[in-house]
Amino acid sequence: MLAAYLLGSLTFAIFVCRLLGLPDPRTYGSKNPGSSNVLRSGSKTAALLTLLLDALKGFIPVLLVRLYGEPYGMGSIAVALVGLAAFFGHLYPVYFQFKGGKGVATAAGVIFAISWPLGLATLGTWLIIAVFFRYSSLAALVAAVFAPVYYLMGDGVAWSAQTPITAALTVMSAMLVYAHRDNITRLMKGTESRLGKKAV
Repeated sequence: MLAAYLLGSLTFAIFVCRLLGLPDPRTYGSKNPGSSNVLRSGSKTAALLTLLLDALKGFIPVLLVRLYGEPYGMGSIAVALVGLAAFFGHLYPVYFQFKGGKGVATAAGVIFAISWPLGLATLGTWLIIAVFFRYSSLAALVAAVFAPVYYLMGDGVAWSAQTPITAALTVMSAMLVYAHRDNITRLMKGTESRLGKKAV
């Protein structure tokens, strides 16, 4: 859990932007150190790198527990706690005064490590909303709400739902909604920035 939290605390949006000579993502757009805001810098490469790295820091710890922990008695509770530790590391990174991003990509990484079909269903939901409405925040909110719903719907069909995993998905969903509270206000006012719009 500690290792997952420390990995989750690596705010890759800041590192990638520094590496590529781009402005600090905390200084423009939504001021969120995440891939959607990095995209507003005009660099698709930086945004893609940020997305992949943020997803991997959620995916890798959970996958390691599933591959090497479960055979030694680490069950769904360990998977859930490690996933939450990586996710909260992104939200509250120890390296950056506990001021992090909103956790969308990291949560996606955790979900894919728990179950790739669940990950695909959640990602598909994000893509549909993003393509039709062009709001990354709205897509994230809808996908976040549906992730635990999909998990429960797939019980006995695609997987066997476990209470700790359900709880972890629900906590991540609730925290994602909370992290997007300002976006929700802007969506209601019609002032939210659309995907791909450059920062001014």
